[in-house]
Amino acid sequence: MREAMATLARLQARSKAVGQQYYFRNSVVDVFRKKENDAAVKIQNWFRGCRVRAYIRHLHRAAIIVQKWWRSYLSRQHYQLVVKLAYYTMKMNLYNEMAVRIQRRWRGYKIRKYCFDYFYLKEYLRAVTETNDAIRDALEEFAEMKEREEKKAALEREEKKRDYQARKMHYLLSTKQIPGIYNSPFRKDPDPWELRLQKAKPLTHQRPRVKQKHSISLTSWLACTSNRSFPRSEILPPINRKQCQGPFRDIAEVLEQRYKPLEPTLREAEPINELKEAREDLRRQEWIRNVNDNMFLPFSSYHKNEKYVPSMHSSSKYGPNSYGCQRFRDENPKKWICPKEKETRSNMDHKNKGQVNTSLIFM
Repeated sequence: MREAMATLARLQARSKAVGQQYYFRNSVVDVFRKKENDAAVKIQNWFRGCRVRAYIRHLHRAAIIVQKWWRSYLSRQHYQLVVKLAYYTMKMNLYNEMAVRIQRRWRGYKIRKYCFDYFYLKEYLRAVTETNDAIRDALEEFAEMKEREEKKAALEREEKKRDYQARKMHYLLSTKQIPGIYNSPFRKDPDPWELRLQKAKPLTHQRPRVKQKHSISLTSWLACTSNRSFPRSEILPPINRKQCQGPFRDIAEVLEQRYKPLEPTLREAEPINELKEAREDLRRQEWIRNVNDNMFLPFSSYHKNEKYVPSMHSSSKYGPNSYGCQRFRDENPKKWICPKEKETRSNMDHKNKGQVNTSLIFM
């Protein structure tokens, strides 16, 4: 007990020194502990880095092996495809060359056999020549036949015309008492027309058909525009006697010429305001054409020495002709503000030319 107490007394006596020693030792241990910790961290960092780099190198080697095998597989596939394409190209080139040879041989044979065969072409040209000769002969025969037919038709028309003329001039036939104009006593043989007149029959005129009576208006009867405006007798029945010889005209034609409608005189046919209408028409035409007697050149001295000749329709020696209307550019001395006696002669001439030109423009 005493020893324990003595030990406790010693410890209490030494407690302050023990506390200081503990604090000193702990502070020294903390400094070395941080240094050791940093050293341990560095060692662990280096070890872990070596391990990770070794693992990454292992992964790189494995990936390179995988890529090498895959790329070799793709290369082999591509090479096989290239070989197939080359083989197919070579085969197609060979086939094309063989086909070209066959076509060349066949086309040469065809051209030599059918197109440029000398004997065949000679035979063909001979056949074409014979056919052309036959067609030409047929066309010449046809043309001669058509020409003969046309000549025959022309002769027939001429003969009919002469027969009709003979029938029309049948009254010139010779009689026992009086010889005709074609049977002169001074000729040994009669004229051919005399023989034709003897063979021909006299031309008989057909009587006009009697038209049905139609009503004539009072206006047409008073204006004498109808053939039946004047009273006429009924057409008598034909007399059974021989018709007189001679080229007599038809009675309807004679009556139509005899009772022609009245024609108005020139004074009645033309309107009373013909002159006014003509002037209006002339004004419209000049307005459309926009005719000027002289070109207006204000900045040119070429026309200064020329004398202005006014138009006959726009002015006269008695003054301008207004054609029934007042122009807005005409001068009116009653409306002048001041007299214009100071104007020179050249200005007056230029002004008169401008007035005439404007009057022609606005007509």
